[in-house]
Amino acid sequence: MSIVKINALTVPEDMRETLEQRFSSRAGMVESSDGFEWFELLRPIDGTDKYLVYTRWRSEEDFRAWMEGSMRQGHGGGNPAATGSEAWSFEVVQQAAPKQA
Repeated sequence: MSIVKINALTVPEDMRETLEQRFSSRAGMVESSDGFEWFELLRPIDGTDKYLVYTRWRSEEDFRAWMEGSMRQGHGGGNPAATGSEAWSFEVVQQAAPKQA
């Protein structure tokens, strides 16, 4: 099954728009990476200052290959919008999709 990587970014209120803009104008290299399955940027709505960057990959090896290659090219320069980050890793053990009508 797939693996999920979540980067929990601490983003001050005054940098939220900057972070979202950077993600919306990102190079998009992840979408064409071998083994990439899904991406989501999750905005906090319940009083926390943490954004979640969610990616799903076919395997740990595919994720590492992206980290060592294309990811470094897409994350260059500029002042960071986040003041901290925490990386979480999960293995998908169950999943479900909506039933077809």
